[in-house]
Amino acid sequence: MPEKHRRNFLKDKEARSILNQVNEKFKVNLVQTLGSRARVELIETEFAQIYCIDKKPLFAKMGEELFPTLMADELFASVAKVVVDMGAIPYVCKGANVMRPGIRRFDGDFKKGDLVLVVDEKHGKPLAVGEMLYDRSEAESSKEGAVVRNVHFVGDRLWGFLKEIC
Repeated sequence: MPEKHRRNFLKDKEARSILNQVNEKFKVNLVQTLGSRARVELIETEFAQIYCIDKKPLFAKMGEELFPTLMADELFASVAKVVVDMGAIPYVCKGANVMRPGIRRFDGDFKKGDLVLVVDEKHGKPLAVGEMLYDRSEAESSKEGAVVRNVHFVGDRLWGFLKEIC
């Protein structure tokens, strides 16, 4: 059954505010990436606020947490990545945090609290967006335990909604 939702375009001031939040949080220049005339649409559901830029759902906000959706291909080139082995995929896609034994390597620089993209080792496909629980040096030297808190993953409620509307 389809989720109920409301859609509306943001005024320029509101759109600039959300784009500035995204620029600051993810250290990307969206104006450079998407162009200065990008239109921002807000889709409000009972579980999330989704920000579509030029009809593409690039960001979501759940509670106070703003993060890129797994459809934000434009941003993935500049985001740090955590590459996991094939055995970790079913767990990550069910919402589990990323554990150190399942991590093959880290690509890019990050520190504790940064958002990263979790990808599979074979194809490099995005599996999840997560928050780093350690700085890069600490994550590399750890041997066990959770390293990435899973925020949004393939198969979650947001993913299903995005697949439905796109």
